[in-house]
Amino acid sequence: MTSGSIAFAFKLSVTAHHFPTGRAPLHSLKFQCLPKSSPSRSLFSTRASFSSSSAPAMVKAIRVYELGGPEVLKWEDVEIGEPKEGEIRVKNKAIGVNFIDVYFRKGVYKAAAFPFTPGMEAVGVVTAVGPGLTGRQVGDVVGYAGRPMGSYSQEHILPASAAVPVPPSIDYSVAASVLLKGMTAHMLLRRVFKVESGHTILVHAAAGGVGSLLCQWGKALGATVIGTVSTEQKAAQAIEDGCDHVIISTKEDFAAKVNEITEGKGVDVVYDSIGKDTFKGSLSTLKSRGYMVSFGQSSGLPDPLPVSELASKSLFLTRPSLMAYNATRDELLQAAGELFANIASGILKVRVNHTYPLSEAARAHADLEARKTSGSIVLIPDN
Repeated sequence: MTSGSIAFAFKLSVTAHHFPTGRAPLHSLKFQCLPKSSPSRSLFSTRASFSSSSAPAMVKAIRVYELGGPEVLKWEDVEIGEPKEGEIRVKNKAIGVNFIDVYFRKGVYKAAAFPFTPGMEAVGVVTAVGPGLTGRQVGDVVGYAGRPMGSYSQEHILPASAAVPVPPSIDYSVAASVLLKGMTAHMLLRRVFKVESGHTILVHAAAGGVGSLLCQWGKALGATVIGTVSTEQKAAQAIEDGCDHVIISTKEDFAAKVNEITEGKGVDVVYDSIGKDTFKGSLSTLKSRGYMVSFGQSSGLPDPLPVSELASKSLFLTRPSLMAYNATRDELLQAAGELFANIASGILKVRVNHTYPLSEAARAHADLEARKTSGSIVLIPDN
């Protein structure tokens, strides 16, 4: 060592700080430069600290940048953060596909911003909870249906108040396939128009996800159920689900057939998810003071209707929204509770007839719109 040089000793320490959320640890590096000639090794002492946090967590999700057909559903990486106060992060295990997802993709319903992740329904496991949150913990199995949109993702952050506990007896795929559709059926049958024994109801798309549940639940309530379907195969399913009469609407005029079945009396309520192609015919099948319940428009928006056309039979017309009927936490829990109870008791049989990888959501949408599906469709997140 040259004359006048000072010898130094270096002390190095690394500390790992761990967090309960499962994030990678944050490391702090400290070193101290001490001259050997100093007995206390404090002279010229220097400290420095460096810290580096883990890179933002990334998950795969479906994103929509423009309105259009199934091809606008893009599979890509998105960043997911940590839940804030009142929120939970859920790792989705199964994701329900519903026609409302198509409506948002096409622009029938307006997304708040672009790009957006579609999807209104899923079941998963809680992986993180926001600060100060009680009543939810990591590992809970929960389901959610409705807003906020965004379930077409491997993980999703949402308000804890939007999630409901899923009974352990119900499979992930079954729960994910039925929560939105089942609570919709509950709304239609028990709240929009309260179906009771002796009523006659008309269910369009009787072999579809909601239609199948309406037929089963309506029959259990003591109603006479008339269902419309598009094929012989779907007619067989509708009969199995409790339809007393099935009309293949591609082969005969459903309105005329309903008139024949009811001997001209008409039905108490029509549940119409098809829209443009069935709306006027549905109105004609109602008895005096009947209820026209329009809850979808798979064939397009119905043509405008002068209110005066309802006058001759004093008809009621409503366009219900599940979000309006499950506006409070108590309403949400009641609807989900009655649904799960009916599944557990065997009143409702849930058919998950089609599953697709989440990355192939575009194919699921194409099949749904082409009426190639029956029962429920579920997306399974890719590993």
